[in-house]
Amino acid sequence: MHEYTSTVRIWELTCPGLPEEVGRVRRWTRDVLSGTPYADDAALIVSELGSNALLHSASGSPNGSFHVSLHRSSGALVLAVTDTGGGETKPHVETPDGDDTNGRGLGLVIALASRVEVSGDDYGRTVTVEMAGEADEGRRP
Repeated sequence: MHEYTSTVRIWELTCPGLPEEVGRVRRWTRDVLSGTPYADDAALIVSELGSNALLHSASGSPNGSFHVSLHRSSGALVLAVTDTGGGETKPHVETPDGDDTNGRGLGLVIALASRVEVSGDDYGRTVTVEMAGEADEGRRP
């Protein structure tokens, strides 16, 4: 390896609290991770978490924002979405009725991830998701 090259890569993006930014962060994630086993699942995860930030926190207010970071190393990806706080509840998995159109997002994120952690408080929460690399791809049905 060249002395100035690292196998760990970090990308970060802060988005205004506008609904169209969810699509932008999804495309950005897919572009950044293009050619890796994470691209599609990570794009879905940041879409869900970004949408949740806008819907359930002050990130969706006129002056709100949310922040996305991607940390890629050989064999793993860690992504995090941070909101600006002000939410009524801590992110949690719901069990919606069959007719409900909402409430499945965090459950979907957990199904795609190797590990999910929620941290923070009423002033800002971060959902951190770890995804294992190609060696773990066969674990999902």
